[in-house]
Amino acid sequence: MDLPPPLEGLEARVMEEVWSHPDVTVRDVMRAVNAESSRERAYTTFMTVLVRLHAKGLLERRQEANVYHYTAAISHEEYARTRAQADVSALVEQHGDLALSEFARQVAGLDPERRAALERLAFGRDS
Repeated sequence: MDLPPPLEGLEARVMEEVWSHPDVTVRDVMRAVNAESSRERAYTTFMTVLVRLHAKGLLERRQEANVYHYTAAISHEEYARTRAQADVSALVEQHGDLALSEFARQVAGLDPERRAALERLAFGRDS
Protein backbone atom coordinates (compact mmCIF):
# COMPACT_ATOMS: atom_id res chain seq x y z
CA MET A 1 0.00 0.00 0.00
CA ASP A 2 1.15 3.51 -0.78
CA LEU A 3 0.94 6.26 1.77
CA PRO A 4 -2.46 5.97 3.42
CA PRO A 5 -4.58 9.10 3.29
CA PRO A 6 -5.10 11.27 6.35
CA LEU A 7 -8.30 10.53 8.25
CA GLU A 8 -10.56 13.16 9.74
CA GLY A 9 -14.05 13.40 11.14
CA LEU A 10 -16.40 10.53 10.46
CA GLU A 11 -13.85 8.60 8.39
CA ALA A 12 -11.48 8.58 11.36
CA ARG A 13 -14.21 7.45 13.74
CA VAL A 14 -15.33 4.68 11.35
CA MET A 15 -11.76 3.42 11.01
CA GLU A 16 -11.40 3.38 14.81
CA GLU A 17 -14.46 1.14 14.94
CA VAL A 18 -13.10 -1.17 12.22
CA TRP A 19 -9.70 -1.37 13.92
CA SER A 20 -11.35 -2.39 17.18
CA HIS A 21 -13.21 -5.35 15.61
CA PRO A 22 -11.98 -8.08 13.29
CA ASP A 23 -15.05 -7.92 11.05
CA VAL A 24 -17.82 -5.32 10.78
CA THR A 25 -20.87 -4.54 8.69
CA VAL A 26 -22.31 -1.14 7.88
CA ARG A 27 -25.00 -1.71 10.50
CA ASP A 28 -22.39 -2.62 13.15
CA VAL A 29 -20.49 0.61 12.55
CA MET A 30 -23.66 2.69 12.42
CA ARG A 31 -24.90 1.36 15.75
CA ALA A 32 -21.58 1.85 17.52
CA VAL A 33 -20.92 5.36 16.24
CA ASN A 34 -24.50 6.58 16.64
CA ALA A 35 -24.64 5.17 20.20
CA GLU A 36 -21.87 7.51 21.34
CA SER A 37 -22.89 10.56 19.35
CA SER A 38 -25.55 13.18 19.87
CA ARG A 39 -25.93 13.33 16.10
CA GLU A 40 -27.69 10.32 14.59
CA ARG A 41 -26.47 9.53 11.09
CA ALA A 42 -28.25 7.45 8.46
CA TYR A 43 -27.29 3.98 7.28
CA THR A 44 -26.48 5.37 3.83
CA THR A 45 -23.98 7.81 5.36
CA PHE A 46 -22.02 4.96 6.90
CA MET A 47 -22.33 2.88 3.74
CA THR A 48 -20.84 5.74 1.73
CA VAL A 49 -17.96 6.21 4.19
CA LEU A 50 -17.11 2.49 4.20
CA VAL A 51 -17.22 2.34 0.40
CA ARG A 52 -14.89 5.35 0.19
CA LEU A 53 -12.47 3.86 2.73
CA HIS A 54 -12.46 0.65 0.69
CA ALA A 55 -11.73 2.64 -2.49
CA LYS A 56 -8.85 4.38 -0.68
CA GLY A 57 -7.35 0.98 0.12
CA LEU A 58 -7.87 1.16 3.88
CA LEU A 59 -10.53 -1.55 4.01
CA GLU A 60 -11.01 -4.97 2.53
CA ARG A 61 -14.50 -6.29 2.04
CA ARG A 62 -16.29 -9.50 1.23
CA GLN A 63 -19.91 -10.13 0.50
CA GLU A 64 -21.99 -12.74 2.32
CA ALA A 65 -25.53 -12.99 0.99
CA ASN A 66 -26.51 -9.32 0.58
CA VAL A 67 -24.24 -7.95 3.31
CA TYR A 68 -20.72 -6.57 2.95
CA HIS A 69 -18.27 -7.36 5.74
CA TYR A 70 -15.31 -5.04 6.20
CA THR A 71 -11.88 -5.58 7.72
CA ALA A 72 -8.91 -3.26 8.01
CA ALA A 73 -6.37 -3.57 5.20
CA ILE A 74 -3.71 -2.00 7.43
CA SER A 75 -3.33 -2.15 11.21
CA HIS A 76 -3.89 0.94 13.31
CA GLU A 77 -0.23 0.85 14.36
CA GLU A 78 1.02 0.62 10.77
CA TYR A 79 -1.32 3.43 9.72
CA ALA A 80 -0.13 5.68 12.56
CA ARG A 81 3.55 4.92 11.87
CA THR A 82 3.24 5.57 8.14
CA ARG A 83 1.26 8.78 8.61
CA ALA A 84 3.73 10.03 11.26
CA GLN A 85 6.66 9.39 8.91
CA ALA A 86 4.91 11.29 6.12
CA ASP A 87 3.93 14.18 8.39
CA VAL A 88 7.44 14.54 9.82
CA SER A 89 8.96 14.36 6.33
CA ALA A 90 6.57 17.08 5.13
CA LEU A 91 7.49 19.32 8.09
CA VAL A 92 11.21 18.86 7.46
CA GLU A 93 10.76 19.47 3.74
CA GLN A 94 8.76 22.63 4.39
CA HIS A 95 10.75 24.05 7.33
CA GLY A 96 14.15 22.33 7.07
CA ASP A 97 16.54 22.76 9.99
CA LEU A 98 14.00 24.81 11.97
CA ALA A 99 11.69 21.79 12.16
CA LEU A 100 14.57 19.53 13.19
CA SER A 101 15.83 21.95 15.84
CA GLU A 102 12.33 22.34 17.30
CA PHE A 103 11.92 18.58 17.39
CA ALA A 104 15.30 18.23 19.16
CA ARG A 105 14.28 20.93 21.65
CA GLN A 106 11.02 19.13 22.39
CA VAL A 107 12.80 15.80 22.90
CA ALA A 108 15.43 17.37 25.13
CA GLY A 109 12.68 18.72 27.38
CA LEU A 110 11.20 15.29 28.05
CA ASP A 111 11.80 13.43 31.27
CA PRO A 112 14.63 10.86 30.96
CA GLU A 113 12.31 7.83 31.11
CA ARG A 114 10.15 9.12 28.29
CA ARG A 115 13.22 10.05 26.23
CA ALA A 116 14.69 6.55 26.72
CA ALA A 117 11.37 4.96 25.70
CA LEU A 118 11.32 7.06 22.52
CA GLU A 119 14.89 6.05 21.70
CA ARG A 120 13.95 2.39 22.07
CA LEU A 121 10.95 2.94 19.83
CA ALA A 122 12.87 4.88 17.20
CA PHE A 123 15.93 2.65 17.07
CA GLY A 124 14.36 -0.73 17.87
CA ARG A 125 16.30 -1.25 21.07
CA ASP A 126 14.88 -3.76 23.54
CA SER A 127 16.17 -2.05 26.68
